[in-house]
Parts: sequence; C-alpha cells; structure tokens
Amino acid sequence: MEKDLIEYIVKSLVDDPSSVSVNVVEGEKSTILELKVASDDIGKVIGKHGRIAKAIRTVLQAATAKEGKHTVLEILD
Repeated sequence: MEKDLIEYIVKSLVDDPSSVSVNVVEGEKSTILELKVASDDIGKVIGKHGRIAKAIRTVLQAATAKEGKHTVLEILD
C-alpha cells in the first residue's frame, strides 16, 4: 500500500513517470522505501528547501500510523 501511494504521488509530480521506481526494504522495526527518479526530476520531488519531500513523508506517516508501522522514505540519486 505504501509503495503504491508513493508511486502515485511522485508520478504526478515528475515529467518522466516511467523512470519512477520504489524499492521496499523490510526491517525488524521499520520499513524503508527507496525512491529513484530521473536526474532531471529530482528537484521536483525534493522541492525548495525540501518542502515537497517533507510533505510526502508526512502523508506517508499519516497513512501508516493507523497500523503502527514506522516507515521511512529515502530519495536516492
């Protein structure tokens, strides 16, 4: 569910939605979502002063809070 949510949000933001990929890494206490986008679109995902990235992380935390999960979004170059 988290993976689909992040893919949907990020594909709506970028110019090249086909280059968006989300890898899920399950840990003992948390889940890590590794996000990769095209190098031209990295600024659109992060935003000025990281505002868009922070907003995406906030939505992700709100979506997973009901289940008691701790989920981290990492934006990879």
